[in-house]
Amino acid sequence: MKSICLVVHSLQAGGMERVMAELAGYFAKKDTVKVHLILYGINRDIFYVLPDNIIIHKPSFTFNDTKRKTSSLKTLRFLRKKIKEIKPDAILSFGEYWNNFVLMATLGLHYPVFVSDRSQPDKSLGKTQDKLRQWLYPFAKGIIAQTEKAKQVYQSIYRHGNIMVIGNPIRKIQNIEEVIERENIVLMVGRLIESKHQDKLIELFVKINNPKWKLVIVGYDHLKQNHLARLQELVKQLGVEDRVILTGKQSNVERYYLQSKIFAFTSSSEGFPNVIGEAMSAGLPVVAFDCVAGPSEMITDNENGFLVPLFDYILFEQKLKLLMSDDSLREKMGEKAEKSIKAFDVQSIGDKFYNFILPH
Repeated sequence: MKSICLVVHSLQAGGMERVMAELAGYFAKKDTVKVHLILYGINRDIFYVLPDNIIIHKPSFTFNDTKRKTSSLKTLRFLRKKIKEIKPDAILSFGEYWNNFVLMATLGLHYPVFVSDRSQPDKSLGKTQDKLRQWLYPFAKGIIAQTEKAKQVYQSIYRHGNIMVIGNPIRKIQNIEEVIERENIVLMVGRLIESKHQDKLIELFVKINNPKWKLVIVGYDHLKQNHLARLQELVKQLGVEDRVILTGKQSNVERYYLQSKIFAFTSSSEGFPNVIGEAMSAGLPVVAFDCVAGPSEMITDNENGFLVPLFDYILFEQKLKLLMSDDSLREKMGEKAEKSIKAFDVQSIGDKFYNFILPH
């Protein structure tokens, strides 16, 4: 029996975490594979449901943020010791900052480590982290790029000979238990951080001024940016509390996809936005900025959605207004979106990961 060790700092609500949980579930279904998952970050709560046969490992100590160096060293030792105990046939690590940590913990152990960044591929992580990546990534057995653009960037930086492009698994959003009626809702799902530009989306939605429609934003504060309070104040100042809904963190985001008619995504920095894929799988046409990596892998402009040049809010407003006013166009694009995103179903993407990290 083969053993796979999945290593991730968090399984809180988020795109990277959801992908790791989806892959864990896929691997756990294989009779010939034993799945270990090491969860080593500060917050070790698990938001996503995992199969019972996955062996979960967590440090026995609390990460003391006031003694970050000491806690980091303890975590480094924990990772190294635990991986030596598991003796995995393959290690899969997620997280652009955290992959350095895992590669340091496994130096000299000769277990194959596969790493995958989950953010905009050409984004600098700071001088120290960038230098660490240039030193450590060549020690990885393989690098998983989410997009072709990411692969090009990695090849120019790391000169690695084993880089594979594998998109994210997109789960099917479907109505099983009850009938959920579509409403005139423009939906955005994403963490409340500056690069998502939810404030700009609110402003352009209000500018469209169609009282028959609502804007619903699902997401929670992240990176200590305190955006929820700012967005609430913006909604209040604009006098649209009845038409712009900020839901905060939601565990049943599927219901929002199924209730809505359009998905709008104003993010300017992505690796591979799962929420776009999920919206498409729920049959929603998408309006999104064509940021460096991700949206263009899923959206074909004017076919299953609209790709808007980065920060062109005037065109974004026009495309959103068009979808809000044209029932036939919405339905046509939504149907195409649902069909095209099947290329990223969990089975297909899981197979690609499995064959890359555990070649026959």
